[in-house]
Amino acid sequence: MTSRFTFSLILSIALLTGAVAQAQTRVPPRRPGAVAPRPRAAATGVGLKDGLTMQNGRVVLTELGVTNPLTADKKLVNGTTISPAGLVTATDGTTTQITEGDQVSLTGRVTSRRSIVEADSLLKIKTYDLKYPGKRKKMEEEAERKAKAKEKIAEEKAKAAEKRAKAREKSKR
Repeated sequence: MTSRFTFSLILSIALLTGAVAQAQTRVPPRRPGAVAPRPRAAATGVGLKDGLTMQNGRVVLTELGVTNPLTADKKLVNGTTISPAGLVTATDGTTTQITEGDQVSLTGRVTSRRSIVEADSLLKIKTYDLKYPGKRKKMEEEAERKAKAKEKIAEEKAKAAEKRAKAREKSKR
């Protein structure tokens, strides 16, 4: 009889523990009349500026954060026309072919990938200098000092090899 009682006690504790855990994981009910929150727009990768970009051999148009491939010629604000193949024709008749990573703003300004990378690296240098004033100069001086020390060691090795060669010649005579 005591084993039955013990078994039923353990079983009831296990069931009650599960019910308590389940009660804690439920979402609280909404208040009556409350407005459901608006769903947020999911970010799609890297934030792109409005304009046209060559990606994977296709011209992609980004306007108001929405990106779609370019299907027909697009005339920009300053009269510049861009084709889906990436041929940019300015108002004066000059044409430019954009390559992978190049960007064209909606005002017609063409920016190459190389200039973007250069501007980014210059910006990184400026922010580093602002964050750690004088540190880059110290690193450059340290690199020069190490280069001079390597040159000096190389010269000493060359002199030692020259002395050994002269000593061999004397010993051969």
